[in-house]
Amino acid sequence: MPSAAPAETPEPSTRLVISAVAVMLLLASLDQTIVSTALPTIVADLGGLDHLSWVVTAYLLTSTVTAPLYGKLGDLYGRKVMMQISVVIFLAGSALAGLSQSMWFLIASRAIQGIGGGGLFVLALTVIADVIPPRERSKIQGVFGGVFGLSSIAGPLVGGFFVDTLSWHWIFYINLPLGLASLVIFALAFKPRGTRQTHRIDYAGAALLTAALSAVVLFTSLGGRSLAWDSAPILILIAIAVASLLAFVLVEARASEPVLPLSLFGYNNFRVMSGVGFLTGSAMLGAITFLPLYLQVAKGVSPTASGLQMMPLMFGILVGSIGAGQVMGRTGRYRILPIIGMAVLCGAMLLLAGLRPDTPTWMVMAMMALVGVGLGPTMSVGTTSVQNAVPQEMLGVATAGFTLARQIGGAIGVALFGALFAVRLGNALGRSLPEGVEPGSLNAAAVARLPEATRVQVLDAFTAALQPIFLVSAATAALAFVLAWRLIEIPLRGRRT
Repeated sequence: MPSAAPAETPEPSTRLVISAVAVMLLLASLDQTIVSTALPTIVADLGGLDHLSWVVTAYLLTSTVTAPLYGKLGDLYGRKVMMQISVVIFLAGSALAGLSQSMWFLIASRAIQGIGGGGLFVLALTVIADVIPPRERSKIQGVFGGVFGLSSIAGPLVGGFFVDTLSWHWIFYINLPLGLASLVIFALAFKPRGTRQTHRIDYAGAALLTAALSAVVLFTSLGGRSLAWDSAPILILIAIAVASLLAFVLVEARASEPVLPLSLFGYNNFRVMSGVGFLTGSAMLGAITFLPLYLQVAKGVSPTASGLQMMPLMFGILVGSIGAGQVMGRTGRYRILPIIGMAVLCGAMLLLAGLRPDTPTWMVMAMMALVGVGLGPTMSVGTTSVQNAVPQEMLGVATAGFTLARQIGGAIGVALFGALFAVRLGNALGRSLPEGVEPGSLNAAAVARLPEATRVQVLDAFTAALQPIFLVSAATAALAFVLAWRLIEIPLRGRRT
């Protein structure tokens, strides 16, 4: 095919585009986790302990609800201009967050960051589809999957470094020079493709989708923690989510240019990989959220040390993602890769369900490496198989839909796992804690101060409360394994086979 030659030896401009997009994707995904180790310091400086979770939720909410909008707008008006707009918004939010002098100002700034970050997630992957054919694209998607995994683990480490050496403001300021440099390189190197047409924006669909996703993220973030699951606000949010989703489906069926075309669900590989992405998103963020908790409380290590001990998970994701991309690029075969990945992930989660306070650290790290190896293939195979299955004009919305499924899965998974853990821990501890000590206040330092007999009991209860999380994750991976068998191997476009 004529397009094969440039893909064999990428032009310098293509390599520059790939590098710039990789930096943008790194910044957007890094900001999902970089604040975790800085939150105690931020609260000590700004106050607002009751609103602490919203520093994370604000970014997650806005990045989730805007992702499908950017996918559609990129298809309609060109990915170059939409990428530039999303980077500018992201950097503006970063600057405002760094300048924050109150908790509410920081939360609002994080929401602005998320509006830009949602575009970076979707457009970064779609831009690559414009410059690299699917056969060679799989290798790049493997690297991007590794970037996503790297940011998930490196976020807490980077955040802790800036808090210790400079100040928490720099976890946001660092985005500015890197983002500006990548923006300039991208603007110079990326050549827009396609012709401009007159378009109609589906405002009703966009509003309903935003309402549905906002309600879902809110009730999964707040339910079981800030508000009881059967409280009036949570029930109202659930009703809004259901009603908005039903109305969205009706509107999209009639829209001339829908935000998320229902015809996407007519493509088998989109349905399958969106389902797999939803399930693995919850398993991945569940592991990343609760494994540091185990290391810090049960093993008594510092936050920085726990981040270092999670490096095997990061390297596992890198190996799984990049390795799957290489196999896909060289053989053109990809169906078996997520199947193998989900089998490995299920086994790894079952092993983690057996964690005890005295489990050797090397064994825990080996289990984490297996989790990463299992997760990796879905990051590279998922995007490429979805993009390869849809027409060129639907690349943006298809990528956005797949990304959206993974993000929503992560948000729901973490929220539900958090509620499950809190209930199990409270029941397991019972009245064993000294007066004045609450389960929610337990950390490595608090556990170390307990009497020896109480400390042993608390650690046993803590690890017992973690077991259902990993068992549910194993069941989720098993369901994704079954679903992955329905993937159809469509020959990759872009190279002679």
